[in-house]
Amino acid sequence: MNTQKVMRLIVGCLVIVAMVKIFFHPSSSKDTSVKTHQIIQGGNFWAKQHIPQLNLVHNEEDPVKKEHAGNTEVQPEEKETIQSNQEELEPEIPDDTPMDPLKIVHLDLKGAAPKVKYLEEIFPLLSTLGANGILLEYEDMFPYEGELSILKSSFAYSPEDIEKIKSLAKQHKLELIPLVQVFGHLEFVLKHEKFFKLREVETYPNSLNPQAQGSMDLVQDMLTQVMKKHPEAKWFHIGADEVRGLGESEDSKRWLEANSGDMGKLFFNHVTTVGRFMTKLKRGIKLILWDDMFRKLSSDTIKESGLQDLASPMIWKYIPNMDVKEIGNYISKYEQAGFKGVWFASAFKGASGIDQKWTPISHHLKNHLQWQKVIQSMPQYKSVRFQGIALTGWQRYEHHTVLCELLPVAIPSLAVCLQTLKYGSFDTEAEKEVQRLLGCQVELSNNECKGASFPGSDVYEMVKKLNDNLESSVKKIMQSYHVKGSFSPYHRKRSFANPRNLAFFKDGLKKLMDEWDSFLLTFRKNMEAIFYPDTLEEWLEENVNEHIERLHEMVVDVKRIIKLNGQPYSSKLALEAFTSENFKTGNMEHMFNLQAYHNANNAT
Repeated sequence: MNTQKVMRLIVGCLVIVAMVKIFFHPSSSKDTSVKTHQIIQGGNFWAKQHIPQLNLVHNEEDPVKKEHAGNTEVQPEEKETIQSNQEELEPEIPDDTPMDPLKIVHLDLKGAAPKVKYLEEIFPLLSTLGANGILLEYEDMFPYEGELSILKSSFAYSPEDIEKIKSLAKQHKLELIPLVQVFGHLEFVLKHEKFFKLREVETYPNSLNPQAQGSMDLVQDMLTQVMKKHPEAKWFHIGADEVRGLGESEDSKRWLEANSGDMGKLFFNHVTTVGRFMTKLKRGIKLILWDDMFRKLSSDTIKESGLQDLASPMIWKYIPNMDVKEIGNYISKYEQAGFKGVWFASAFKGASGIDQKWTPISHHLKNHLQWQKVIQSMPQYKSVRFQGIALTGWQRYEHHTVLCELLPVAIPSLAVCLQTLKYGSFDTEAEKEVQRLLGCQVELSNNECKGASFPGSDVYEMVKKLNDNLESSVKKIMQSYHVKGSFSPYHRKRSFANPRNLAFFKDGLKKLMDEWDSFLLTFRKNMEAIFYPDTLEEWLEENVNEHIERLHEMVVDVKRIIKLNGQPYSSKLALEAFTSENFKTGNMEHMFNLQAYHNANNAT
């Protein structure tokens, strides 16, 4: 009996202990949670301070992550507490931006925007060449909607095109950074009568009047629409370079009078307002802007604006003999102003001549060699980080100017520049890499890449032939003995020439015209595979038509004058021959011109 009593007592005690454990478990858990909360908010490190509720910004490191850095496992109670704290905050945007500086290829879409089909071919090449990002300057190629729909080109990308571009960039590990101008270089917006009232200078479409009612609404609408199409963007470039005429509007003059004539403040007020809007539009977005408008301002003036908390400056310089010391002075100033990061901008095309057709590789190589020196000097700056370099490829100097080199024409230059950044110089290894990737041998002395086989290389080769031979071939035949002596403008205007003399060059002239006509049919086909019709039309008008039309006019005139058999000049006879020939060829414009000339002569 005593044994049974003891056994019952033991069992009873075990049951009581189990019940106590179950009963007190929630309380124990609660105490653990409170303790964890104290670790986050207090502990020895924070003991002598009042610590507010955690509200980490995008790039701050969570103290909890620091404390548990060496711990591979976080206790369940701690996980619950951390999750609870995060739920009280706006969701964080994960900062997975690469720590290594980015190499960004700039695609300027304000002229000769490539079709998406060509981007499918070129993005893999850019990635292979060493680029890891794209700076996409939309201008009028963005599919703006609503009141802004008038801004878009008739060949603007569709929303589906943009999704495809984003997908291609992601597929090839290219960070996509949209660029939208918000101050200067707003010609594509301010050219429209609807927005004339927002111009800083009434007669010029260059820059926005930051004081005009509706200016900020316009900018915010543009940024919102672009950001809506790029919700995943980590970086966003707001331009703000070359704000021509700033301070000249009556609104700005009044503002300056009330603010001690402070032009820097006038500029900063607008860009910081834009910056704050963007950070509200998307929490954690990293902004970039061109630096030229505040290069001459003091670090204190910049710091007072608060811009250093909103954006990173992109220092740009495109010349071959760039002053590295001058760039160093800018970096020091921006570091003193409190910027945490700085970008650089070189150029692989579009910065060597406003109407440049053929890319001078050596020019851009020298520019990158200078930038390489700047990059190597960055360790001396302790509190500002080099975030990346944008290799700009300008397609126009501004919205109203002519096209610079086409993108396929500049691919060898881009390859040379990217490999120079990779190897530190354009040495033998870099040259071999370009040859392997592009299938061509770089000849810096001739600024060409011989034997190219990259996407668009057919256009590259054909533009070279047009650039080297079209104008010179026409000039050569114009300077030949019999053309100069027997087929001058005087002779052609009066339809008076010896058929024997014209026969010496007639066949050669016709052959040259036919060869170029045949060549241009192929050129059109290759261009249409890459570019939209407006690009083809403009490029031909600027670089080809003048010379081809001259050939056609000469052939027409030779045929017409030969038929006159060397007769004495007669305006009536000449007009009949000219009219007959031009009806056959459809050259009505020249027919009307001669008719007007004939009428004028008869009137006198």
